[in-house]
Amino acid sequence: MALPTRKIVPLIVACALFMQQMDSTALATSLPSMAGSLGVTPLKLHLAITSYLMSLAIFLPMSGWVADKFGPRRIFCLAIGLFTLGSVLCGVSINLTTLVAARVIQGLGGAMMVPVGRLILVRSVEKNELLSAMVLMNMTAIIGPAAGPLLGGAITSFISWRWIFWINVPAGILGIVLTLQFIRDLNKAEVNAFDWRGFVLTGFGFGCLMAALDSVSSQLGDNIMPLGLLFAGLITLAIYYVHSRIVSNPILDLRLFRLTSFRISVTGGSIFRLGFGAIPFLLPLLMQVGFGYSPLKSGTITFISSAGSFGMRSISRRVIKKFGFRNILIWNALITAGFMFMYGSFDQSTSRLFMMAVIFGGGVFRSLQMTSVNTIAFAEVNNVQMRDATSMSQMAQRISQVAGVALAALILGLAGNGGAHLTVHAFSVAFCVLGGISALSLLLFWQLPLDAGAELADRVSPPAAQHSR
Repeated sequence: MALPTRKIVPLIVACALFMQQMDSTALATSLPSMAGSLGVTPLKLHLAITSYLMSLAIFLPMSGWVADKFGPRRIFCLAIGLFTLGSVLCGVSINLTTLVAARVIQGLGGAMMVPVGRLILVRSVEKNELLSAMVLMNMTAIIGPAAGPLLGGAITSFISWRWIFWINVPAGILGIVLTLQFIRDLNKAEVNAFDWRGFVLTGFGFGCLMAALDSVSSQLGDNIMPLGLLFAGLITLAIYYVHSRIVSNPILDLRLFRLTSFRISVTGGSIFRLGFGAIPFLLPLLMQVGFGYSPLKSGTITFISSAGSFGMRSISRRVIKKFGFRNILIWNALITAGFMFMYGSFDQSTSRLFMMAVIFGGGVFRSLQMTSVNTIAFAEVNNVQMRDATSMSQMAQRISQVAGVALAALILGLAGNGGAHLTVHAFSVAFCVLGGISALSLLLFWQLPLDAGAELADRVSPPAAQHSR
């Protein structure tokens, strides 16, 4: 019997997520080995992560327009192919410069691949089935992060880190074949002229802001470049704000922030990811540089986080239906921050089983928070706004992840003599600071209405139920 749309579409979109997340988690496990091969310090290789995320954030705003102009299915296939090409180029990189350039190409593909895949999902599934579809998509895609640390550690230990990128090739081919076979060719939408001025302004503005954060973590001195980049980014984005009020089709529709649930999802979620987005970067470095573990041993410990995420995603719909989005986002922010503090307590004498238990628990509650944040963003968004909302929420996620990794690298550099001698204490400081930042997100989530996202969670409050009768 053929699978219904609400199941087949999430599974195919999950192929794209699988590639992206497998790549990211396997890469994080292999950073120290890659650094030795390319002749740089492990801390310097955070550029391999942030360059990809920066490329994602810069090109994300155009993904929705391109999908509507040329058709989501066609662009989805093109994006998968481009990401796969970037993966091949990463695998043949000879130095940090060529690796970063290849990661930028991957980011261009990823900028269209994941948001267009999500756009296909939200346009193919009824709104009352959206939460179930997203849970299925995320639960399936979590196989990538679950296998990433183990596979990355094994490949690095026994073959070469280059194969981490080349394993994306069969997944990319499978994704294209399944898309052409099972996803219907959604009609192209009528689109306005592309907002090239807005694209240049947002790309340059956000690029400068992220480069400023990244250069702070790299320079660690009196260089004025970060300040100059920060100033240029803020001025450019201020110009874009004026521009968006004048044109009828801005590339980023800032009017979406008038929607309470969308605004709080983006702002609160960004603050939360600022802390937790750095975990895939910090944990493998702690295990390998701080504790002296091999890539494989590190991977066998850190993979348990994704196992916890997988378990929670299978029941997250029921949990959200029982407690509601607002309660979960508030209290779960505190719980997940507590796990960050516990990561900071790890040292060479910590039991391996204890570390795995804590990492597993962190994965469980982080997964619940991410599912809740990503879903509540669309509670008040209509079909016309869906394209812009998808692009903007994805872009905010990437910017906050860049900021989180850059901030983690900055803290490690300050506490570890510029990154030359990373100590366990430096990692402890980083985890505690980032955990405190994540906890601050509850101040934003507190502003959500009590019944926020009730329709998405199939959760009707008693007064509403009585009124309907």
